[in-house]
Amino acid sequence: MIVNGEKMLAELIKQNRSCRRFHQNHKITSETLTEFVNLARLSASAANLQPLKYITSCNLERNAEIFPCLGWAAYLKDWPGPEEGERPAGYIIILGDTSISPYFDWDLGIAGQSILLGAREKGLAGCMIASLKKKKLMGVLDVDPAMKILLVIALGKPAEEICIEPVGKNGNIQYWHDQNGVHHVPKRDIEEIIIGRY
Repeated sequence: MIVNGEKMLAELIKQNRSCRRFHQNHKITSETLTEFVNLARLSASAANLQPLKYITSCNLERNAEIFPCLGWAAYLKDWPGPEEGERPAGYIIILGDTSISPYFDWDLGIAGQSILLGAREKGLAGCMIASLKKKKLMGVLDVDPAMKILLVIALGKPAEEICIEPVGKNGNIQYWHDQNGVHHVPKRDIEEIIIGRY
């Protein structure tokens, strides 16, 4: 049973790539977004302070206001982001409540990964976006000043093929699109990242 569980988790992690093009007309419900937030809620929190708060959106008009606040794929210099029809169908905005704690780093990574793994389990995909026009987004979402916008997770049904490949001899780790639009993600070899075995 444990072996099967590990295999399922390994497959989810392999499939959990940063997806930036979606079938925009594939709807995501508010209930589904709430399920994903619940996975984050149940995840570990440093000192169990639970300082993260969330805003979800699957509303077309609100999504259209959120989209211009996001930066997409810094390595793809000639790509401005997904075109109309390829944009996310839903968003989860993760905020830090500074009235609880000024520190969010550990919780943020754990919560984000929990949300994305939940999305993959349902056949969806997502992308964590930290390149944000935060002041503009604060206004769009009417966020309390005690809240700090940390991350936006864009979600939808994936509309791109993503493949993992080894980092080349030149050591370049930048992701790229080939002529067919396939998104390539170089990953360092396991022997390079394990620096000690005892």
